[in-house]
Amino acid sequence: MPARRHFLTTIGTAAAAALTAGCSGRSSGSDTSEQASQQANTPLSTDTGVSAPTRENTLPLPLSPSALREAAQSGGPDKDGIPSIDNPTFISRDETEIVDPGDPVFGVVHNGVARAYPQAILVLHEIVNDTFGGENITVTYCPLTGTAQGFARGETTFGVSGRLINNNLVMYDRATETWWPQMLATAIPGPWNESPTIRSLTPIRVKWTTWKQWQQRHPDTRVLSTETGYAKNYGRDPYGSYNPLRGYYADERLLFPALHQDDRYPKKTTVHGVRTPDGAAAFHKESLRQAGVLSGAIDELSVIAVYDPELDTGYVYENPEEMTFTLERQQGQIIAPDGTGYAPSSLPLTRMYSFDAMWFAWAGYYPETAVYTNE
Repeated sequence: MPARRHFLTTIGTAAAAALTAGCSGRSSGSDTSEQASQQANTPLSTDTGVSAPTRENTLPLPLSPSALREAAQSGGPDKDGIPSIDNPTFISRDETEIVDPGDPVFGVVHNGVARAYPQAILVLHEIVNDTFGGENITVTYCPLTGTAQGFARGETTFGVSGRLINNNLVMYDRATETWWPQMLATAIPGPWNESPTIRSLTPIRVKWTTWKQWQQRHPDTRVLSTETGYAKNYGRDPYGSYNPLRGYYADERLLFPALHQDDRYPKKTTVHGVRTPDGAAAFHKESLRQAGVLSGAIDELSVIAVYDPELDTGYVYENPEEMTFTLERQQGQIIAPDGTGYAPSSLPLTRMYSFDAMWFAWAGYYPETAVYTNE
């Protein structure tokens, strides 16, 4: 029995016993109460047959799409066995009861709206199909690779395929059944082994931070509610904890082999990664915290990563002229060569899409990646 299935089977058994107390844990199957609650969370209609919007230039793949499909393996639960949240509801920050100040949340600001998605909820769903100011987006989280990303979804919704590649969530869109590995964000053949046009999803920025930091930056934020339509125990993470750090998130275990082994860093080391059609680069997260600014390159393009101490996150920019910036920690500003101070998210450069990931997962997908540190 695969390790992940063992996790879920164990939790499902415990959940069945706890259900009489009004809550349940993660399970690959359904019980009577959850079946009833699912009626309130019927997936959105996606009969248009039109896939999600994609970006102009496709992102790099470590293998051919067909080879990636062959590398896909069952993660335990079947298709939609981990249910996406398709009709999310949100509450004010004062109403939330499950998130402590140091707990991780995934923050999104889009179309003038700020929302926080607690890791404690997404670890049991992995996908939220949401709408911001009339624009449909998907917020995704893979606990096994420590990655949170957002995408435009158009008129379709995304679900959990039940497959993993490189320990990473493989999503599918309900309009075409195409598979989309979350980190790669690029189409590969799905269950019918068709050959989709190689295309990459349009990204939406998601920031991994803590509940305390997010609400300080965005006091008007709304928070994803536990009223998801499913009977789940959102107080229990089946893999461990980030606050304090323990379990799968803290040790060297992998539930499945990585696509590529790279021992430059411990497997669960956090890196802040960026990729373009020309390649990928990673910035050692702790080095970025310490240095404030790190320079790097993707192919012939110079890039710069800057640290935001208020959110404990990073941003990456194109830096073709290789200008020198510094972090002024007291004000949390990035100082340009002419002395002008900028918010870390607003440098006068072209900002790139970047996100945190566990080292083994980043190196597994991007084995040729350079890693930039302060050493």
